[in-house]
Amino acid sequence: MQFIKEISAKQTHIVRQPVLRKGKPPETCFFEGDDLESTHHFGLFENQNLTGIISLFLKHNPIFAENLQAQIRGMAILESHQKKGFGEALVKHCEEYCLARQFDLIWFNARESAVGFYKKKGYKTIGNSFDIPEIGEHYLMYKKLKNE
Repeated sequence: MQFIKEISAKQTHIVRQPVLRKGKPPETCFFEGDDLESTHHFGLFENQNLTGIISLFLKHNPIFAENLQAQIRGMAILESHQKKGFGEALVKHCEEYCLARQFDLIWFNARESAVGFYKKKGYKTIGNSFDIPEIGEHYLMYKKLKNE
């Protein structure tokens, strides 16, 4: 059985460390803004085990005109659970969460290897790729949300 629920910033480290910060010290798992009241972390559990995470930050990117924006950060699925639709479920959960709260846009910096995944979900790239030191090539991606 799988379900998604809100978790603490610290709980995300169980998945952030092996997937996003492999071989790096645990303190690299903390993101600026993780502990803000406006930041929400969601965990996907399968059989009571945390297998995937996604974090949603209330953060305005001046590139976009939309007023109420959310930034996705730290989306990760444990390697043993990838390619099972868990990432899709977490992104959908964030979209529904944002729609219910009248957000206009979701944006994030996607690893080059994840761009295809997000494009299938209706996200678009803007601008050229850029390097995030010690992490790799990324693209700025976004999706405008509509309450219909």
